[in-house]
Amino acid sequence: MNKNLIATALIAFASLAGLPAYAAGDHAGHGMAQASVAEMQMVDGQVKKVDKAAGKVTLSHGPLTNLNMPAMTMVFKVSNAAWLDQMKTGDKIRFMADNVNGAITVVHFEPAK
Repeated sequence: MNKNLIATALIAFASLAGLPAYAAGDHAGHGMAQASVAEMQMVDGQVKKVDKAAGKVTLSHGPLTNLNMPAMTMVFKVSNAAWLDQMKTGDKIRFMADNVNGAITVVHFEPAK
């Protein structure tokens, strides 16, 4: 795997910790992390299948610009297995996904309003 891709994924994932500061408007000194957060936007999705045993969810989703992926249906790992208890087939959600250790993973999720 390309070292630059891994570094970019790690920076993007690490930048999630800076979301509260980014939202608060304190942008000084963020540099690269600020661009990564801007790329990782909430995406609309619909739950097609929940596999609690495997820690995965199948989602039909819009484009994932930070991963350079078009809209499609695919299986994702989740960074918090407890989220799978909050999802059921047919639910509409909003989420962020990233490449975590080589696996496309839901790193943030909320029910759609």
